[in-house]
Amino acid sequence: MAESIKGLRRTCRCGEVTEAMIGQEVTLMGWVAKCRNKGGIVFIDLRDRSGIMQIIFEGDNERAGALRSEFCIAVTGIVEKRGGAVNTNLKTGTMEVRAESLRVLSEALTPPYPVQDGIDTREDIRLKYRYLDLRRPELQKKIMFRSRLVALVRSFMESEGFLDIETPDLIGSTPEGARDYLVPSRVHPGCFYALPQSPQLFKQLLMCSGFDRYYQIARCFRDEDLRADRQPEFTQIDMELSFVEQEDVMDVNTRLLGYVLNRIPAIYEELGFDKALADAARKAGEEIAAHGIEKMTWKTAMDLYGSDKPDLRFDLPIRDVSETVKDCGFSVFTGALNNGGYVRGLTVKGQGGMPRKKIDKLTEVAKTYGAKGLAYLAYGADGSIKSSFTKFLTEDEVKNLIAAMDAEPGDLLLFAADSYKVVCASLGALRLELGRQLNLYDENELRFIWITEFPLLEWSDEEGRFMAMHHPFTMPVLSDWEHIDDDPGSVRAEAYDIVLNGCELGGGSVRIHIDEVQEKMLEVLGFTKERAEEQFGFLLTAFKYGVPPHAGLAYGLDRMAMLLTGSDSIRDVIAFPKVKDASDLMIDAPAEVEKKQLEELGISVTVPEK
Repeated sequence: MAESIKGLRRTCRCGEVTEAMIGQEVTLMGWVAKCRNKGGIVFIDLRDRSGIMQIIFEGDNERAGALRSEFCIAVTGIVEKRGGAVNTNLKTGTMEVRAESLRVLSEALTPPYPVQDGIDTREDIRLKYRYLDLRRPELQKKIMFRSRLVALVRSFMESEGFLDIETPDLIGSTPEGARDYLVPSRVHPGCFYALPQSPQLFKQLLMCSGFDRYYQIARCFRDEDLRADRQPEFTQIDMELSFVEQEDVMDVNTRLLGYVLNRIPAIYEELGFDKALADAARKAGEEIAAHGIEKMTWKTAMDLYGSDKPDLRFDLPIRDVSETVKDCGFSVFTGALNNGGYVRGLTVKGQGGMPRKKIDKLTEVAKTYGAKGLAYLAYGADGSIKSSFTKFLTEDEVKNLIAAMDAEPGDLLLFAADSYKVVCASLGALRLELGRQLNLYDENELRFIWITEFPLLEWSDEEGRFMAMHHPFTMPVLSDWEHIDDDPGSVRAEAYDIVLNGCELGGGSVRIHIDEVQEKMLEVLGFTKERAEEQFGFLLTAFKYGVPPHAGLAYGLDRMAMLLTGSDSIRDVIAFPKVKDASDLMIDAPAEVEKKQLEELGISVTVPEK
């Protein structure tokens, strides 16, 4: 039977007991992680968010012996040096508490799976009982790290003169970009709010309002397909600055990252993370302090790595051999070139003996990203050549190709021939796959890079028109602006992303503050004046009352916490995440609602046939 906590006060958490407290009385409260009844003595591992403390009961142990996993208890006793074996895996492993009193605050059913690290229970079951899963030390320390990370960000932003300002969560829908989550209005029948995909328009309005440095830990919502690093609701570290250029935003964020990296090693140590994470953060922080963060243009990133978020922890660049093979006899190469495409390849060092089955599997990876296939050349250590295409080339053409690929005996050469988009996507994906398969990088290394000079627009085959690569308020590089009518795809944007280990950590841009540029941008994107006024009229009007030059950036907080804790999924750093179909397995959401609620909102539901 559960007992009251009345009159009892916890003196500290389990993991906060130190050897300096030996001989003192403490009161600890938490959950039974393990109970071992040795006849005359009962040992309890008591767990809370700070760690585990061994409790020893001697004498009349009937009540202690009846304790089971996940009972919530309070224990008062004396801290002693362990009489038995020391547990070097616990920070409290040299001590124990000899219990003098016990209160069972609540009993527990037998858990559906062991509440401990290292379990192989299916994720859907763990998410169904998320409140139990969150008791596991492995997850608790990641959630605590996230909290400390936010505190560091807030500390830095406040010291830099940023103001923490909230923006609305019930806003108007903006059909451009990802799908909105819609919220029906009861008092405005037939009308809907949207949940914000980002605070973009409001933070620009704050710049118009004179708050020249804004930030927010902002909740955002996007109705899009999920991946390991996406959720339908997520959190941004959002910021906007007035009277700045691109370099100013990049500078303050380079310093923010340095500030965080220099302080998280102590947090890792405190929370019990692997020492390798602390070492990697310390090294990255020192590198940023000494040299800043490397910059690379979007075009260079795409050409060399096939991605605008390159993983630079390993050196496996894409090489362009279009000029070398333009007159060869291999029709796959010449056909792609004649259609305006490219022939590019990867030189995989030391893999000239890779079995054909593995090469075929790599070909399947490339096909997933649009390639029709892969051409390969295995350059044996003895100088021999095995290839899928060299029979169509002369001996000199083969030599020139090997030289252009900077290959040596023992290397494997892989080629794709197609449009720029397909060649980049397929070889970029292949590069990452090879990096994983061949262990070409240190998983704990933190490698940052700024990507700049994105295209302002990208062509959408689905829409049959150019669309904004970022959003309609991104400033173009003004020296390119003269080509907006005759060659819109060549116009670069004053946009920038910060990339970490092949993941986009955050992105931003300088915003348009010039009337005629904004009007033309909306026109190019297919907005009539009427539609532009309907959707963005409040912002465009605000700009007529003295808008300052401004720019901003937003990080994905969930993704940042995921990468900095070495997690494979952002679900590990979100307390109550959704699964791939955007449902919550614990509370069974989304769910049908009562007919009365729908009637109040003037909504009727039509469910498609399965």
